[in-house]
Amino acid sequence: MEKSNNILELEDIHTFYGNSHVIQGLSLYIEDRESVSIIGRNGVGKTTTLRSIMGLTPSKKGRIFINGYETTKWPPHKISQVGVAYVPAERDIFPGLNVEDNLLLAERQSKGNNFWTLDTLYDQFPLLRERAKQEGSTLSGGEQQLLAIARALMSNPQIIIIDEPSQGLSPFMVKRIAEVIIYCIECGITVLIVEQNYRLALQIASRHYLMDNKGKISRISSSQELTDSPEIIQNHLSV
Repeated sequence: MEKSNNILELEDIHTFYGNSHVIQGLSLYIEDRESVSIIGRNGVGKTTTLRSIMGLTPSKKGRIFINGYETTKWPPHKISQVGVAYVPAERDIFPGLNVEDNLLLAERQSKGNNFWTLDTLYDQFPLLRERAKQEGSTLSGGEQQLLAIARALMSNPQIIIIDEPSQGLSPFMVKRIAEVIIYCIECGITVLIVEQNYRLALQIASRHYLMDNKGKISRISSSQELTDSPEIIQNHLSV
């Protein structure tokens, strides 16, 4: 791949679940320190795209580049080692472990600035400090989402990939999640977010891929463009 400012790039990827051809020729890119969203209806391939990037559902065709490496056939643990953290929609809090152990299990030193430590996370997430000895799986949905994001940050990633962070949360917790993600962006982390709540996506990301069936990108827009013309995204989601 030619030298570019893209920290993440997908080139014509095709991903299958069994015999079902879910992603058919998806290409996209994200620049270093950029915040980008993928917006689309349920079932168009948004989560599968993230799982392909992370090697959880590997693409059968095409190429994926992360941080200068071609990672197309890499296993998930190796992909995480090049500076990628993934927050799935299910949150995947480790059962039987308290909040602090969930965090410490994900701790990793990076090649860059190791900003995120247990202390810095507790400063940013005081609620988690209060619940440090509580079993993570007994937290509320919003608290589990905060824990999942905090756990991802413990690996000191360059890229954080987040799937549907507002799903099932109260408006108060959605606001708090947005503040946390925006803070990550301000700290220089590249963010890729899949979010059904397009208003939250517009608040967080600066550029947006509008996805149709089978991972087809129908439009790439800035937040300003979609804010000025909300009918674009409303028509897209209502199709």
